[in-house]
Amino acid sequence: MRFMLRTHTCGQLNKNHIKKTVKLCGWVHRRRDHGGLIFIDLRDRYGLTQIKFDPDKNKQAWQEADKLRNEWVIQAEGMVIARPEDMINKKLSTGEVEVEVEILNILNQSKTPPFEIDEEKSKEAGEEIRMKYRYLDLRRKNTMETIIKRHEFIKFIRDYLAELNFTEVETPMLSKSTPEGARDFLVPSRLQSGNFYALPQSPQQYKQLLMIGNIDKYFQIAKCFRDEDTRGDRQAEFTQLDLEMSFVEQDDILNLTEDLFTKAITKIFPEKKILFQPWLRLEYDDVMLKYGLDKPDLRFGLEIQDVSKLVENCGFKIFADAVKQGGVVRAICATGAAEFSRAQIDELTEFVKQHEAKGLAYIKINQNAKCKMQNAKIQSPITKFLGYDLVYKIVEQLKAKTGDIIFFGADKKKVVCESLGHLRNRLGSILNLIDSNSIALAFVLNFPLFEEELENGHFAPSHHMFTSPREEDVKLLDKNPGKAKSYQHDMIGNGYELGGGSIRIHNRELQEKIFNIIGFDEKKKKQFSHFLHAFEYGVPPHGGIAPGLDRILMVLMNKSSIRDVMAFPKTGDGRDLMMDAPSEVNEKQLKELGLRIINSTEL
Repeated sequence: MRFMLRTHTCGQLNKNHIKKTVKLCGWVHRRRDHGGLIFIDLRDRYGLTQIKFDPDKNKQAWQEADKLRNEWVIQAEGMVIARPEDMINKKLSTGEVEVEVEILNILNQSKTPPFEIDEEKSKEAGEEIRMKYRYLDLRRKNTMETIIKRHEFIKFIRDYLAELNFTEVETPMLSKSTPEGARDFLVPSRLQSGNFYALPQSPQQYKQLLMIGNIDKYFQIAKCFRDEDTRGDRQAEFTQLDLEMSFVEQDDILNLTEDLFTKAITKIFPEKKILFQPWLRLEYDDVMLKYGLDKPDLRFGLEIQDVSKLVENCGFKIFADAVKQGGVVRAICATGAAEFSRAQIDELTEFVKQHEAKGLAYIKINQNAKCKMQNAKIQSPITKFLGYDLVYKIVEQLKAKTGDIIFFGADKKKVVCESLGHLRNRLGSILNLIDSNSIALAFVLNFPLFEEELENGHFAPSHHMFTSPREEDVKLLDKNPGKAKSYQHDMIGNGYELGGGSIRIHNRELQEKIFNIIGFDEKKKKQFSHFLHAFEYGVPPHGGIAPGLDRILMVLMNKSSIRDVMAFPKTGDGRDLMMDAPSEVNEKQLKELGLRIINSTEL
């Protein structure tokens, strides 16, 4: 398509265009004055082109160019000429040519930006200033490339699913508040005074209703909203790929997801090395034992081992008491960490305390301690309690060698898993065991159906209340629901949960039984009456998955926060600095909605 203002983009010209007259539009990126000649690097989203103003050839254009400053918007018309051999810029796709400008139009001027757009000159601007002036930050090459990569990735997903006869369906943004886990964002209704919509935490109920409606294969690039505290990998507003299919089993969902994302990564991020092909499929119980967390980083080893049996009757009271009280003692061998200083070990001790551990026992195997052991030496404040025979057995089980440290966790199983799991990730980083150019993708399967028993005798769902128990475990729901496993599946990568899904319940009686087990009274059940009524009209077996696109792109692009892969992100406390939102509204708006603002003292 040809436009009147420009004939080409700033990333398009090459030696094949020499002697052609072209029109370019863009921003002034850099300006250089060389002996009367003015050179401008003109920038648009496609690249840079050098344009030249020669006072001997066109005085009027040169005089106009003398006014130009960074970020002014201009149109330049002129002839493409070859650059001198010694002036070719091999870093640019347009580096062999330049445009000798005959006509210059200044389309708009710019104030001096609050930070440098030219990344070669600039120091990294602070995140708050970048978010306040996000429209300027988007002009920077790295930011723009991130947005373009996001577009390409999502386009690949759409094209892939369309080829497999999936139907893209948009579900409502204004929905019903139902107790599904996170806190809802509420929207007051003016027409139905005193009532509220909720922004969807996910399209969960809608996509299941679409399966009941015979859509069969559904997807959506879905906006989701959860009113919860933000962190690096979580925002209140985020985007997920929502997938749901009828007449499928769990393997069908996993196979499709693996094929989709393997092909998408290979196509859009060819530099990224996928470590496991096919992806690993891991048992939840094994994952919690070996890695402590249900979203382990599999790019490195350092697997956790249980040593409870070895130490249950030992002389070290902390270990023995932990086992006696129903807890566990587990250990991790940090390869090559024996050179850690006391200060580093103290720092790691404080780190695990942040995850509820009471401390961090350790055994060093080095050459500077007092006790020999197979050409190595043991150093530890707990050896006098354990005795060297037991220490040697532990070292043998952990396959530790000279230069290693064994760290221990002793407490309730949940605390030990959490603290050692995070310690493992920390050690992987400190010991430089992580290849940032790799991605280790896997599925975690056979989760417990419920997380834990609550004080009132009810249970909290592990995934959500629509997840089906495994067929062989349905019988456990009446007497021992805490032992039931589910058809939940999580997609993990590089230490993050990248998506979750399940085979859904498609039987009303079973769905109501789950509601009872999690403690729903009649009032809460009534909030799902629309859903249960639909179950009376023939529900196909169905299931799906919802990978988080922001988080996946964050991992693939080695970003530290999902904010870096969003066009218009919010701060850690949920503010949009550019739009100054959230903001106050006027009394008229509140009155129309039947609302008033009260002070915290009135609560």
